Amino acid sequence: MKTHMKMTSHSARRAFLLFFALVLVFFSSRSLSAQNPLDGAGAKKLGNRVMCMCGGCNDTAAKCNHMGGNFSGPCETAQAELKELNDRVGQGKSDDLVLQSFVQEYGPTVLISPPATGFDLWAWLMPIIAPLIGVALVWMFVARWRRKMALAGGPQISPELLARAREDISRDADE
Repeated sequence: MKTHMKMTSHSARRAFLLFFALVLVFFSSRSLSAQNPLDGAGAKKLGNRVMCMCGGCNDTAAKCNHMGGNFSGPCETAQAELKELNDRVGQGKSDDLVLQSFVQEYGPTVLISPPATGFDLWAWLMPIIAPLIGVALVWMFVARWRRKMALAGGPQISPELLARAREDISRDADE
């Protein structure tokens, strides 16, 4: 019975050490991912809605990828933006509030797509409205041109020329 008790305490000790190791691995991986701004869920989601402001690319902060040179990957500006996004989301700020603060800091060009309000609404509507206006104008001009052609009829032919043409046709028909 003593060996059974010794074996149980040994198993319990092993289970405790295994549990402790798993908890340690879990928390250490969480702290490492919190240090990397690219791994934050808030940074990834909002990083796709914010431009990289380095001036060397036209990518989003989440997808900034400079190829060649001394490095390959997100530039320092994009990494700083993602870290800032992640920090602000980590503080409990809403996505709209974070984006609004970026607009105040960098200007409206920081947003990938303009907000659909006010003057910026035209950026969303013009790709639809302009072709429709163009089609309507073409249809209107073609209809007006057809109407003029129908009213004008054909060219005016003098009665002498018409009589001569009829004579020529009747002569050709007789032959």
